[in-house]
Amino acid sequence: MIGVGVIGYGYWGPNLVRNFVESGRARVLWVCDLRDERLGEAARRHPGLKTTRDPRELIHDPALDAVAIATPVSSHYPLALEALEAGKHVLVEKPLAATADDCRRLIDAAQKRRLVLMVDHTFVYTGAVRKIKLLLDEGELGHVCYYDSVRVNLGLFQHDVNVLWDLAVHDLAIMDHVLPTLPSAVSVTGIANVAGQPVNVAYLTCLFETNTIAHFHVNWLAPVKVRRTLVGGDRRMIVYDDLEPDQKIKVYDKGVSLEERPDRVYNMLVNYRTGDMWAPYLDRTEALRHEALHFVDCVTRHETPLTDGEAGLRVVRILEAANTSLASRGRPVAIAPA
Repeated sequence: MIGVGVIGYGYWGPNLVRNFVESGRARVLWVCDLRDERLGEAARRHPGLKTTRDPRELIHDPALDAVAIATPVSSHYPLALEALEAGKHVLVEKPLAATADDCRRLIDAAQKRRLVLMVDHTFVYTGAVRKIKLLLDEGELGHVCYYDSVRVNLGLFQHDVNVLWDLAVHDLAIMDHVLPTLPSAVSVTGIANVAGQPVNVAYLTCLFETNTIAHFHVNWLAPVKVRRTLVGGDRRMIVYDDLEPDQKIKVYDKGVSLEERPDRVYNMLVNYRTGDMWAPYLDRTEALRHEALHFVDCVTRHETPLTDGEAGLRVVRILEAANTSLASRGRPVAIAPA
């Protein structure tokens, strides 16, 4: 078993603690938070747990092997860097850091010390996304023509990041995991409807060198909650609805084909193909359970995580370019190379 400490016991921290405890392969030794009432709750739920308001006390405990960080984005880099420099493996809530430069420094620090650096791109570990990845890898969809995602709801407004860094980061991580190519540029428009608050509605388009396009609609101010993604290939198409209780993924054997007409040089005949729809079986294990076990495996076996620092860096590079495009009212902005 590895000893784990969790910094941040607000919205996500309790889920991390629970899944590490229930994994049976990690001991949660510490929880750190700035609010005494949260520390009291952690102690009540998990008797014997040490609590502190000082992250340094947790990080520098020699009994600790790894640190999980679930704090505001601005604190990810300094906390993760201190943990790595103290010889701890690190799991960081999304996004990995507030800038690509900070991400690179964390990656270098982990590599220098041969430590695991993993970013909490939770949706990558869902049964649905793992199935989408498998279908794409096996060529079931053919060439991916488009990737279209909607993630909207009413709240929660964040004060330190805009809606792209809060919601779009999930879908960018999924896209980064399942698509075979990386985007080369982005174009973003958005608006802040609440005075003094970050942009709460945004439309992000990723441009590729290949004949593919990706679009993301994110919104904190929607009357309904929608979590839907369409992946369109030239052979088949996928509808992924994360709010569906059972059939989260539906695969449609639908599409079009173009038939050349020698007698009509300037016209192409578009043929529409309509076939069956099927809903594949999905693993229903909680995604965070898979992720916690994967992190423990990577620590104990000295392996590279599925969502390693490089994956976190790729997503942050897109978000940085998105912020630049947003500030210039949608001007396409090239994504910095790896």
